[in-house]
Order: sequence, then structure tokens, then C-alpha cells
Amino acid sequence: MIPGLKAVVFDWAGTMIDFGSRAPVVALCKLFEAHGVPLEEAEARADMGLAKRDHIAAILRGPRVAAGWTARHGGAADEAAIDRLFGAIGPMMREAANECATLIPGAADVAHALRAGGVKIGSCTGYTRAMMADILPAAAAQGYSPDVLVCAGDTAQGRPSPLMLWENLIQLEAWPVGACVKVDDAAVGIAEGRNAGVWTVGVAASGNCVGLSAQALAALPEGERQARIAAARKALEEAGAHLVIDTVADLPEALARLPIS
Repeated sequence: MIPGLKAVVFDWAGTMIDFGSRAPVVALCKLFEAHGVPLEEAEARADMGLAKRDHIAAILRGPRVAAGWTARHGGAADEAAIDRLFGAIGPMMREAANECATLIPGAADVAHALRAGGVKIGSCTGYTRAMMADILPAAAAQGYSPDVLVCAGDTAQGRPSPLMLWENLIQLEAWPVGACVKVDDAAVGIAEGRNAGVWTVGVAASGNCVGLSAQALAALPEGERQARIAAARKALEEAGAHLVIDTVADLPEALARLPIS
């Protein structure tokens, strides 16, 4: 393991579980359709990684969705409307997350290797703690149990603020920040890491930027598959990722390239 490395903080969906980060898209599309404003998948994915209430608010600001909401409900979505949507999405998220709670190949092995090397394992997510209630035991049954979990709502602000990540480091008693790493599949999660001052590793192939299950990605023609992954890699690099890998299984090689001493 890397000498001097103190902690790695992982995102969840698209990084450690749920190849393609499918669960939030399924839940958000179901939510908005139930309220008479069907979403396109790209609209559900555009602000992935935000706390779910913030994510809903961002979707409602999109021109097409805003116009659709006004036409369906007779006025623009206000804070009360956002609260109603957020209140309704919890059961949908839990159902979708349960269906998509398979660990990404290599996730458990990487976490075990880090822990064996004395590295502490943190995690944070745009899901609320209630949304994570079923995911934690499902992940544990597959061999992954981080030392710390910080959820949306646990801190005064979510991503891209550094507060959830800093809360991880406080609970892990891990410092300096230059000896810590954030691993995330979404641009806002990379921004969180950069704002916290840690090293950041983006995850391209399994994450939100590609947005396909492992089976769907493998079924693409080779050229299209590589183009989708390259576009995801570029988006994460532009968000500020220090390094970008395909999946978490590639993390050990990436960690060896970071100047941590």
C-alpha cells in the first residue's frame, strides 16, 4: 500500500455500488412522472451527486421541466413543491436502491486491501440516511463496510461543499488532507474533493457520466463503448480530477501514481 496514505473516502452509487448509477435515475423519473412532468434520463443525470432535495430543485430549474411543471400545475415550482417532491421520493429511492445494490466488481477487494494496509475507509453520498438503510446491510453482505458514512442532511451543506468530506476525515481522525483521497463518479463529487483539499480520483466507466449497467456497456460496439468512456473521462478531468480510472478495481494503480509520501 502507499506509504503515508491515511484515508480514502468513497462515493456510493456509480463508484462502489450500482454500476451506471441507475437507482437515482429510476426513482427521479418515477417521481416526476407521478407528478405529471415526465423526465428525460439526461435531465435526471445532469446534477447527479447533489443531495436529493438539491437535485430535485436543480431539475425543476431546467427550462423544459420548468415549463412542463408550470403547464401541469398552473405555476412555477416553489419551495413547497420541492418539499413535496422530496418527501415523496424516499420510498422510491429505497426501492430502486435495493434493486441496484450490487457492488461494482473489485470494490470489496480494494477496500479490504486498503484496510489491511492501515488506510481508513470513509464514505459519503447524496442519499439521505433513510435511503441508505437497506444499502448498508446489502453492501456488508457482499464484503464492503466503510468505517464512516456521511449522508445528505448530516452536514449544513452538501456537495460541492467540502463539509461531508471533512466530516469523514474528522470521524476517521485522518490528516493531513494531502494524505487523503476522494473517489467519485460525478463532477460535483470531484468538486467536493477539490474544495476539501484532498486528492481526487474520478471513476468513468461505472459511473453517472456513462450511465449504463455493466451488461449494457459491454453490449455496445467497441468503438461506441470506448467513446462513451472517453467522454466520461474528459468530463471528470474537466471537473478537476487529479486522475481518472475506469472502475474502482483500477484504484490501486492510480493511488501509486499520486505523490503521497
